Amino acid sequence: MRLLFKQRGLTLLNKYDIYDEDGNTVYVVEQQFGFVTRLIVTDPDGYPLGEVKRQMMRWRPHFDFIVDDSLAGTMRREFSPFHPTYTLDWNGWTVEGNFIGWDYHILDANGVEVASISKELMHWTDTYIIDVFDPSNALLCLMIVLAIDVEKAANNS
Repeated sequence: MRLLFKQRGLTLLNKYDIYDEDGNTVYVVEQQFGFVTRLIVTDPDGYPLGEVKRQMMRWRPHFDFIVDDSLAGTMRREFSPFHPTYTLDWNGWTVEGNFIGWDYHILDANGVEVASISKELMHWTDTYIIDVFDPSNALLCLMIVLAIDVEKAANNS
């Protein structure tokens, strides 16, 4: 399953549309502003599916993933001087980025690739291609990309 993550341009709100391979909107993401960064993931009709919340006051970035109104787990950035690495505390997945931090691979506990993420260059807004090998993992993989995008935006400002 391939997802296209594309940030909307020319809007006061930070919104993202997530499309499938055929160009159909499968998810909508809205960032809520406040002391804590929150990203709400809904289906195209507005039904809430998940939430990504950045934990504040941490040495390294931590993100809580909420699904079905319950904490599914936390993703944290690990110390890695040569490429970004994240771990998830509930399913044994790790996320490894390349040196410049534009391409990522999500690996399960056995080292098998769950998804690959690549940032498309030369676009006016942030655009990512997410290849998910099991469609049941699509929401979680999207939430991982959202967390990484929030961290990259915070580091660039």
